Amino acid sequence: MTPPAIDPIVVVGIGADGWDGLAPRAQTAVRDAEVLMGSTRQLALIPESGAKRVPWPSPMLAALPALFDEHRGRRVCVLASGDPMFHGIGVTLGRILGPERLQVLAHPSSVSLACARLGWPLHETTTVSLVNRDVATLAASLVDGARLLVLSNDEHTPGAVAKLLREHGFGDSAVVVLEQLGGPAEHVVDGVAGTWDREPGDPLNVIALELRASDTALRLTRTPGLADDAYRGDGQMTKHEVRALTLSALAPAPGELLWDVGGGSGTIGIEWMRSDPRCRAVAFERENARVAQIVDNASRLGVPTLRVRGSAPDAFPAETTVPDAIFVGGGVTQDGLLDACWMRLRRGGRMVVNAVTAESESLVLQWHARLGGELRKFQIYRGEPLGGFTAWRPHLPVAQWSVVKPHSTEREEQ
Repeated sequence: MTPPAIDPIVVVGIGADGWDGLAPRAQTAVRDAEVLMGSTRQLALIPESGAKRVPWPSPMLAALPALFDEHRGRRVCVLASGDPMFHGIGVTLGRILGPERLQVLAHPSSVSLACARLGWPLHETTTVSLVNRDVATLAASLVDGARLLVLSNDEHTPGAVAKLLREHGFGDSAVVVLEQLGGPAEHVVDGVAGTWDREPGDPLNVIALELRASDTALRLTRTPGLADDAYRGDGQMTKHEVRALTLSALAPAPGELLWDVGGGSGTIGIEWMRSDPRCRAVAFERENARVAQIVDNASRLGVPTLRVRGSAPDAFPAETTVPDAIFVGGGVTQDGLLDACWMRLRRGGRMVVNAVTAESESLVLQWHARLGGELRKFQIYRGEPLGGFTAWRPHLPVAQWSVVKPHSTEREEQ
């Protein structure tokens, strides 16, 4: 027998203008619903009807599958802020329930409305969401002269953003807070990050930033190879020239997961994640002091979601977690470490190993003989003063092996 068709879950975007701002089709979808779901604020914007009103539970994410199972077979309408597919509940429901179960009726997003008010070109404006995210996430997007729109978590976000800008040398940046966009209570306040002293306003707000860096602010781009002095710690790090070459070999792509084994200062994992906001990384480090410095560096450089675990391979997560790339920068000669990394790497994934001692280089040569890949050796010199002259000071040479794990086992069995 063919199973009965399931009515789609209608996801309706609603703005601060409430019911009157909805298109006729969206109003009809809301009126026809037997169950209305949304935040307390969104539900309050809808006229009374016979529908059962279900405010989102807290915590929400874990409860969603059971919540929709409970109302299976009924006409369900979900209320969302603005465009449901722009950092909204529509994205979450598509992932959990499947896009085929959704019918999305979008409303202009807060970003579209903000650009309309400011006269900014939407397609050229970078957006950073701080909804349920650490404000440190913004640091990765700080570039002199850039325009940013920030989606606020609540009324305290503007003050936290201004504080972060001051701490990173962007105190001269212009800050505009646009509250209740599109609604009757729309309100705009502006100022400068360095002197921002506004009291918290409406929790429903978007922040527009025109970034201006001071002369002392570090210039940090998303291109791998940040200056060494961008990092704090004990100096245990892959230096920036070798770091750039290493990230090039690792070849990050949006959404991929890196394991950074022997994290040190966290430089490789941090710059992997900075290359694209969707990139993810886990650093493995056994020394507690270095774990702390990785966390500190990740937060200051705008990737506070970088995870740090203990010593590899004991701290490797469950086997259902498969990395797209693995970098081994420490503990190369540790018994069984490279075997464990190779076993956990997904097929088609990349592994890059940097060796600085004769013993680790010898091991790398053995693995290359067995599995192939590419071998390179780098010798970096930096010009430094010597009396009244300049001399070239060599850094330790680095032997690098990079390899792609084959999709078949034929090469591994040779």
